[in-house]
Amino acid sequence: MTELEGVIKYRLDFQPGEPRDYPEIAELNAWRTILFQLGLIGQDSERYEGLAFGNVSFRLDETPQFVITGSQTSGLMHLTGEHFCTILSADPGRNHIVAEGAIKPSSEALTHAAVYTANREVNAVVHVHSPIIWQHYRSLALPAIDSAVHYGTPAMAEAVFELFARNRLGGKPIFVMLGHKDGIVSFGDSIADASQVLIRTLTLAMQITPSDLKTV
Repeated sequence: MTELEGVIKYRLDFQPGEPRDYPEIAELNAWRTILFQLGLIGQDSERYEGLAFGNVSFRLDETPQFVITGSQTSGLMHLTGEHFCTILSADPGRNHIVAEGAIKPSSEALTHAAVYTANREVNAVVHVHSPIIWQHYRSLALPAIDSAVHYGTPAMAEAVFELFARNRLGGKPIFVMLGHKDGIVSFGDSIADASQVLIRTLTLAMQITPSDLKTV
């Protein structure tokens, strides 16, 4: 069973606050605009029942806290401080997030939290939707999370932990969410690193001929 983007499934303790102008937003917006133009982030009336898709985040310094784009902001090409939320703490096992900001966090915040927790060297996470990468994941030899695991749940967070703990990533900073239609997650030391991984993977996927396509 595949699922759509946009529904927050975790328990959220949210404190509304004023927008914050993080210095990282300028670089994040630059890369996010590229991903938007490539159709990896955005909103399309013909995809996912018209819901916006894709989100990005960055770690705050060397803390467990991170900043993530707000719920259903993916249809906007350019974001400002009012479109970001700070995750103060996250407990994937309890399906619980504490956050503050001018907007509620993305529905994928729990998955982002799992990546940051699993690898302290990760400083940025990008979640996009790419039909061509998703459909070609076997040919691309990409790590994948089973289709029975639903997005934004403790089960997804646990599956992310297992990818890291059991070395199922194979050194690749990217994985596919088979239970979340077209869902792809990349990560890296910076938003530039995580974004470039997606662009390189998209380029490789576009070179695969239909005869090479393996059914999901």
